[in-house]
Amino acid sequence: MVSERIPNKSYVLLTYVVLALATFIAFEQVRHNEFVYDDSIYVTDSPQVKEGLTYQSVLWAFTTPHAAFWHPLTSLSHMLDCHLFGLNPSWHHLTNLLFHIANTLLLFGILKRMTGAIWQSGFVAAAFALHPLHVESVAWVAERKDVLSSFFWMLTMAAYVRYAERPTVRRYLLAFLALCLGLMAKPMLVTLPFVLLLLDYWPLGRFQWSRQNRENALPQSELLKVGYKSSSARHLVVEKIPLLVPVAVSSIIAFAAQQSAGALKQAESLTLNVRIANALVSYVSYIVKMFYPRHLAVLYPHMVDRLPLWQPIVSFLILAVVSAVVIYAGRRRRYLAVGWLWYLGTLVPVSGLIQVGSHAMADRYTYLPSIGIFIMVAWGAAELVGRLRYGRTLLRISAGLLFAVLIICTRIQIKHWQNDLTLYGHTLEVTKSNYIMHNNYGYSLFERGRFDEAAEHFAEALRIKPGYLVARNNMGRVFLAQEKFDKAVECFTEVLQLEPDNTNAINNLGTVMKKQGKTDEAVKKWKKVIEIDPAQPYAHFNLGAVYYERGRLDLAIIHWTETVKSKPDSIDALNNLAWVLAASEDTKFRNPVDAIKFAERACELTEYNRADFLDTLAVAYAAAGRFTHAIETAEKAVKLAQSTDKKVLAAEIQERLQLYKTGHSYLEKQPWSNETTR
Repeated sequence: MVSERIPNKSYVLLTYVVLALATFIAFEQVRHNEFVYDDSIYVTDSPQVKEGLTYQSVLWAFTTPHAAFWHPLTSLSHMLDCHLFGLNPSWHHLTNLLFHIANTLLLFGILKRMTGAIWQSGFVAAAFALHPLHVESVAWVAERKDVLSSFFWMLTMAAYVRYAERPTVRRYLLAFLALCLGLMAKPMLVTLPFVLLLLDYWPLGRFQWSRQNRENALPQSELLKVGYKSSSARHLVVEKIPLLVPVAVSSIIAFAAQQSAGALKQAESLTLNVRIANALVSYVSYIVKMFYPRHLAVLYPHMVDRLPLWQPIVSFLILAVVSAVVIYAGRRRRYLAVGWLWYLGTLVPVSGLIQVGSHAMADRYTYLPSIGIFIMVAWGAAELVGRLRYGRTLLRISAGLLFAVLIICTRIQIKHWQNDLTLYGHTLEVTKSNYIMHNNYGYSLFERGRFDEAAEHFAEALRIKPGYLVARNNMGRVFLAQEKFDKAVECFTEVLQLEPDNTNAINNLGTVMKKQGKTDEAVKKWKKVIEIDPAQPYAHFNLGAVYYERGRLDLAIIHWTETVKSKPDSIDALNNLAWVLAASEDTKFRNPVDAIKFAERACELTEYNRADFLDTLAVAYAAAGRFTHAIETAEKAVKLAQSTDKKVLAAEIQERLQLYKTGHSYLEKQPWSNETTR
């Protein structure tokens, strides 16, 4: 048997070091990756998160669902990153990696403590650490909830093992607390009490057996830890009941949060038969990807009722056969039963039986369930070849080659997460009929000004799913950017025929009207948007622009202020507000103090790389009588404008610079901004 019963401290320490280094080598490229996909929801577009750790943001984290989940600890961890590192994606990614390394080391330590088997424990931890299926959980900042909740999962297991060694109320409460904290990071931990019961069966051996039955049931190699106090099955189940209380509360909160956010609408459109079929296929597909991690994607589109009938039937037969074999063999090899039930049980909340979103499965869902399969492989392989003459050497060489391959595969997979274009492009290459990814890829192209390419992907998304209103609205935005106003109106009107209160389409339709010179009609559209959604920032911004053109600075200030309240990082609204408050000839509108605050914020968000924003800041400094700062800032703005070949702007700033040098502020109109569509 390949197992070290008397752990050598140096060998164990070396294993910890190798695990940490190998994990870092496999994932270190994440520090070069950008924010992608839903990172905007969790971090970059969340005012509360970007604010960092404040009393208000902490209160918000505990009282408000975020991204259809109540996970205050996850939100707080993102806030801490923003507090320390701002919006530098490298550090956000490295935080995820540090949690993944910590989870790996904890997993190894817990398995080693329970079983005394260093090799098998190290194999499970290494497979968990290096497998490319886990790239999604680590390389995606939005999946902080995955690695963070798993950290508390590991801490709960560690505390429970100590409790099993010497049951005391204090040790039980530590496990209870760790579970509660984990549930506040992600409700995935609802299955953890079930896993603890499995650990009681193996390797803790806490189920009460007679000595004769115990020896007949297990080979000598399975009698690992005789120091744990045995109890009746009933007692062990009752022992877990207090842990079910936070699980039940978390489940109720999660269901309510997802329902209020509309995340369960997809489930309402899918029959139970469709969801069961998808779950069966997913269970088998995950196992296939564990052994052959090919064509991994950020989103696997749900087939709905188009799934071939043979797939769920074959999947059911595979699961049934494996379960039967495991039940039979598990009487003597309990690790098989525990590993298999770990896998089956922990996947239940994310199996698709309760459908959330439009995906069929997700790599991130294997983060914890895969441990069960790895346990089966590690202990099974050790037993199969352990009695061979060179079994130990064979296993170590094979494991080394396997982990080298996993590291290479993981590094390749991480490259696909470099930015939105690489992520969506790769997903389209390895999946079919993925209308969501076509839309997302098109949107990324649109943001880069590649309008024709964007239109092709929006059109493909609509071909796959004709009623996909998000893509139809985005197609209208392409036409708007290309000044094909009639086609843009056609797209936005079609969206509104199916969804009359779609504020994005109404706002964009108003923008078209404004560009066509129909300003009064555009104003009506934007006012309608605000009636539907009083906090909609883009309609407020557009109304502010119209009122500014009409000389109604009072209304312009009101609407731009509302824009900043709803979207604190709206750089154009910040800049426009600062300009009006600093440069207005009407003293009742002038407010140099607030002007400086808004202008500095706009410059911070653009890293002081916008000449027009530096110009506004200089005007604000001059309005406050801070001419030294105004001169320094204006000189920087002139150099920046000249370096970017903006000769007209450079000349205008130069004229204002002469005023500051003579102790005069500047009073005139504001530079224009084009943030008029969403």
